[in-house]
This record gives sequence, structure tokens and C-alpha cells, in this order.
Amino acid sequence: MNIGLKCVCRPVCWPFGSLLDSRNCVFALTLVMLLMQVVVEANSWWSLAMNPLLIPEAYIIGAQPLCSQLVGLSQGQKKLCQLYQDHMQFIGEGAKMGIRECQYQFRHRRWNCSTVDNSSVFGRVMQIGSRETAFTYAISAAGVVNTVSRACREGELNSCGCSRAARPKDLQRDWLWGGCGDNLNYGYRFSKEFVDAREREKSYPKGSYESARLQMNLHNNEAGRRAVSNLADVSCKCHGVSGSCSLKTCWLQLADFRKVGDALKEKYDSAAAMKLNSRGKLVPLHSNFNPPTGNDLVHIDQSPDYCLKNQSTGSLGTVGRLCNKTSEGMDGCELMCCGRGYDQYKAQIVERCNCKFHWCCYVKCKRCTRIVDQFVCK
Repeated sequence: MNIGLKCVCRPVCWPFGSLLDSRNCVFALTLVMLLMQVVVEANSWWSLAMNPLLIPEAYIIGAQPLCSQLVGLSQGQKKLCQLYQDHMQFIGEGAKMGIRECQYQFRHRRWNCSTVDNSSVFGRVMQIGSRETAFTYAISAAGVVNTVSRACREGELNSCGCSRAARPKDLQRDWLWGGCGDNLNYGYRFSKEFVDAREREKSYPKGSYESARLQMNLHNNEAGRRAVSNLADVSCKCHGVSGSCSLKTCWLQLADFRKVGDALKEKYDSAAAMKLNSRGKLVPLHSNFNPPTGNDLVHIDQSPDYCLKNQSTGSLGTVGRLCNKTSEGMDGCELMCCGRGYDQYKAQIVERCNCKFHWCCYVKCKRCTRIVDQFVCK
């Protein structure tokens, strides 16, 4: 690929009298290429969550240029975009669902899943193979499973419909298995195909850091999908005279996504530290620990402390973050502010109050104002 770079190697005198020969020039050019690759690799399909083109009318038959213009897609993901253009809106919604859930789960942590204004979405912090990165990959993959599975049920996609899951063996014999359930099987398979495409296109030397990171990403993507699958359950509706429930119709339904977020947050807290063995496979960093299952999250790097803004790690720091003066947890001022102290302010909060139900059928509330103390990290 011609990227417009030209390396002209001439003798250059340095203060110590050494010369920049052709080998140094090749090294310099290689370094530039690697830096450029880092910039490219920073793009992510997560940017579909912020993409203004994600409306059904934008994905028309034969609109291949649109797929090629979407920022953050790998070559394989662009091909899938061209084949399944009606899916792209729901992939974007899945990414957005994952981001929102991430921000909810980490709202009281130093790293609060903040997004940045570029196509990497989360910034340089995702270049570290930390447990925060592990959670982000998992919850994003889970979001795509959720939105695509539900879109199938709603009849929004041409290539799938209601769930065709087999009748559970423990379902009572006189209950009907039918209805229109969430198509978990299709959502799971499509999420695996699309989300994992970027990683599966890559090839790195065995034993390299990049190889370890690739395995980590794929493992956590799968853990996110499994969380959705494991929490899906049977939902039933009663039929009968006067609500007697003499007959039930049941179907497969995905759990509320908050439950998925809660489950993955627990996996985050117990995420397994990993390393590469001599065969180039991820194994537990500490040999006395049991290997993680496919439902667990894994990481290969220690997390930064996220206390101060750091351009190299992508940490935004906790300066200006609200903290809880009375809490001893991560949201407490001592831990959130990393020992730097905090400032106290008076804040005016307007909220609904004295709500009353009026027949029929609405609720009317008053607006009340109260002054509260707020504590902000220095």
C-alpha cells in the first residue's frame, strides 16, 4: 500500500560523530509504520454507537460505499456490513447499550468508562490489557447479542425471525412452547461473526504481546456472549377464562441487560491474570490458581491507578469527580480522590415531589428544591 512516505538515507552527523546509515533509516521507517498502525488499530466498531448514519433509511440495497465510509470497521466487518446492511443499526445500538451499562457499573469507580471524542471511543486506555478493557470487550459483545436477538423477534431483520429454540425438557407437559421469543441463537452467532472479525483477521508471532492481547480479546468477547446466553430464561403467558391460567404459552426471553451487566461486573472483580506459556497459549499468571472458564474474564496487564490524567495510558484522572464523604468504598472521597483531598460545595437540586394519582389516569407532581452538600476531588 502506497502511503506517500519516502525515506531518503543520507549521512547525518550527530553530536557524538555517529552516522545515520541505511539500516538506521529502515529502522526509523519501520518505527513510523508501527506508530501509524497503532493509530489505525485505535479505531473500533464501538464508534458505531456514535455514528449519525445509523438509521434504517441509510442502509439501502447496494449502498456499499456507506459501509466503506463507516469509521472503525475492519475489512471483514465492512464485508459483513455489505451483506447485512440492515443489521448495522442494531450493532450500533448494541455498542451504545454496552457503553451505557459500562458507565452505570463503573459510575462509582476511578475509571468510570468515560468516552472520548474520536473513533476509538474509550481512548488509549483500551490499549492496555487490563481488567477494565476485559469488561469493556465483554459488555460490548453482549450488547450486540442482545440487540440483534431482539431485532429478529421484532421482525426488523430480513435474515432471521422468532426464536426456534428447542422446547426445554423441564417445561410442564400441558404448557405450550411457542410465541415469538428472542432469537438468541442467531444473535449469538452473528455477534461472534461480526465482533470477533477484527481479531481473527490478525496474525502475530507466537509468544508476542500482540498475540496474548488477541487471545484475551477473543476470550472476553465470548464471556460477554455467554453471559447473555446463560441468563436467558423461559417466559410464559397465561390463557383461560377470567384469568384462570388453565393454559400457558411459553417462549425464550433474554434477561434484562442490567442483570448481564451485574453478572459481568462480578466477573470483572474476579478476573484472572494471565500470561503466555511456551506454546503461546494464555495460562494463569499464578500456577496455583485454577484456569478460568469460558464464562470468566481475563487480563494480561495490571490496571493503572487512574488517579491522575495521563496521556500515555489514557487515564482521565479523578480531579473534579464527585465523591461520597461518608463512604469507605471506592466512591468514598479518600479512595476516589487518591488522598489528594476534596472541596465541599453547596448545590441546588430540583426534583419531583408530592406526587398524586388523579383519576383517570395520570400522576401530577410538584417541583421541589433542596440544598445539598457535594464533595469534589481536588
